[in-house]
Amino acid sequence: MEPTRLNKYLVDAGVCSRREADRLMEEGRITVDGRRAVLGQKVTGNEKIFVDRKPVKKPESIERVYIAYHKPVGIICTSDPKAKDNIIEAVNYPDGRIFHIGRLDVASSGLILLTNDGDIVNAILRAEGQHEKEYIVKVDKDITDEMVTSLRNGVHIGDDRPTLPAKIMKMGARMFSITIVEGRNRQIRRMCEAVGLNVESLKRIRVMGIKLDDIPPGKWRFLTEQETSALKAALV
Repeated sequence: MEPTRLNKYLVDAGVCSRREADRLMEEGRITVDGRRAVLGQKVTGNEKIFVDRKPVKKPESIERVYIAYHKPVGIICTSDPKAKDNIIEAVNYPDGRIFHIGRLDVASSGLILLTNDGDIVNAILRAEGQHEKEYIVKVDKDITDEMVTSLRNGVHIGDDRPTLPAKIMKMGARMFSITIVEGRNRQIRRMCEAVGLNVESLKRIRVMGIKLDDIPPGKWRFLTEQETSALKAALV
């Protein structure tokens, strides 16, 4: 094969995203033919490549998998094997490396997608602001109509711009669903704080057309062929 950047090769091999590959190189956790890999390095696929002392399979030998996981509260969205309660160990996928698409903070629960298809990860990250994510939120006070209007129209959460319009549906005095297309750090918690609410629980129930449904906390399932096809089609 023609020489390709090592970070792209690791994406194709289902090891991690390009960003994660660069981080692993900077931390000295990738070697090529026994030598520490460097940013921008190219490989042909004939080298002996190791990540965290584990050999990397050639991309053409990798079967792509797509997983929906119900992340419980307390699990951390990181692929760092040294981190306690990291999501990769929690999922415990038995056949090769996978990595998570996006994040949920440690105090939140719900749907997380995982895959060994780095192209899908990069496509979703590039499409930030275009695809819906839906959550169920419980708060510490009664929700007023004014609060709903503010959350729906967009609020300032300390960044340089207000949040984009959101879909809001009240489900009770202190519970509502919210659908957003952004993914800023702790966005929904910060949105609630902006209107005087504190989040007591936060669960993601949908990513694009993929739903959490009845997956028990801590369990996962493979996406159906229909879900996988729809996911890929939405990212074209």
